[in-house]
Amino acid sequence: MTITQEPSAPLVAVIGATGAQGGSVVRGLEESNKAYRVRAFTRDGSKPAAQDLSKRGVEVITMSLIIENKEQVYKVFEGVDFAFLVTTWENGRKEKEVNEGKLLIDASKAGGASRIIWSGLPSYDKLSGGRIVDAHHFESKAVVTEYARESGVPFVDLQAGFYGTNLLGFLPFLLSKQADETYAFAWPVPPTLEVPFIDIAQDYGLWARYMFELAVDEFPHGKSIVTHSEMITLPQMARQLSEVTGKEVRFKQISSREFGENVQTAGFPAEPMVAVWKGLDEFGWKSTTPHTVLPRLTRTWKEFAGTSDWSKVLN
Repeated sequence: MTITQEPSAPLVAVIGATGAQGGSVVRGLEESNKAYRVRAFTRDGSKPAAQDLSKRGVEVITMSLIIENKEQVYKVFEGVDFAFLVTTWENGRKEKEVNEGKLLIDASKAGGASRIIWSGLPSYDKLSGGRIVDAHHFESKAVVTEYARESGVPFVDLQAGFYGTNLLGFLPFLLSKQADETYAFAWPVPPTLEVPFIDIAQDYGLWARYMFELAVDEFPHGKSIVTHSEMITLPQMARQLSEVTGKEVRFKQISSREFGENVQTAGFPAEPMVAVWKGLDEFGWKSTTPHTVLPRLTRTWKEFAGTSDWSKVLN
């Protein structure tokens, strides 16, 4: 259904609407047979993505949602029925992300939101009893999750699973060409580990819409849900990538040290990435809610891989 401006339709605040998660939420609402008003937030209203939202009937608000703008942030959340909230990690700025996340929770509550969906992540520090402490972008979101659980507003921690697009974007070093012309899909985890693959553009918003549209007594208040298009092992991903590209891709288990060196060589901080995969290895990352509950079929890894351009990665 087309997004509407009818006052009788629920008003949904969507943070990061020109990005991957927020943009997917807007598309998920557009797919619904229910009518919604959408108030989208962006830091740059001149971006083509923001202009496109306006053409689709979305109310676009240009604003930096930061502590320094607290009064204005509260004002633009007035009258919202539902809220989708996400923050952007900045390396070394944990306190900033925590403060901004709490601000969004408080503004949503003050504005009248009856449901809050927050894009959080698990705390491997907590799960490990303090042994895995370097997954900083996970930990900052987990702090906000705990704060939101205490807000009194029906709330869900809707965690975004393993982005397929990351392999095409900032993680192409995970696919390395070998001397025999094959490609190593190298990870510091065993071949039995299942990861929650998600086509973020196609399916994350579907999960958000599902949560918004649940009956009041079915809404999983306080729960953490791991969004996924399918649960799949890394060797299965490698094999299916071979099938759709014609390139021979093989899963390779490597040490955490070698993985960290690969990350650092690619220009990224090693410790946080190593900590995340150490946490995944020990504790897994699965949802108690299966993707089969969603109102349409999700997009599998093989479907995603088969429609993606791998020419810059598998060359």
